[in-house]
Amino acid sequence: MRIIPYEAKYRDDMIFMILEAKDALGRVPGLNADLLDIRKNYLDKGDMFWLAVSEDDRVIGSIGYSAIPGTDDVRLHRFYVKASMKRQGIGTKLYLTAEDYLRSIGKKRILIHLGGPGYEASRLFYRHFGYEYEQDENYMAKALEK
Repeated sequence: MRIIPYEAKYRDDMIFMILEAKDALGRVPGLNADLLDIRKNYLDKGDMFWLAVSEDDRVIGSIGYSAIPGTDDVRLHRFYVKASMKRQGIGTKLYLTAEDYLRSIGKKRILIHLGGPGYEASRLFYRHFGYEYEQDENYMAKALEK
């Protein structure tokens, strides 16, 4: 498995993986509009988006961020791991890639929105990495240190 910056050739496979991951969470697998054009919605704005790609060249995870204008804060987006491949370190590698990059470019804080009930595993994951609740149980934040 390798973590790579987003490449357009993986678009459809990424979308399929995310829809499958949402289905496994018991969600109606709807498509978020930003996923249709990662270049326009992330890369062209100076943000980043990464993919975890398996040995057989299939997308098995994703994570992106958007900078919050006028601050040194960012929001993580579209952090998913293929349902059948969870608990193999893929999410940790994706997350640490994003966090290390954000620290290297001087970002100070990461914010996340958990999306309500059903994301208990996400809450535990983020708590493990030092996130604390902000506003209510659907929002968490972490200060980045050098």
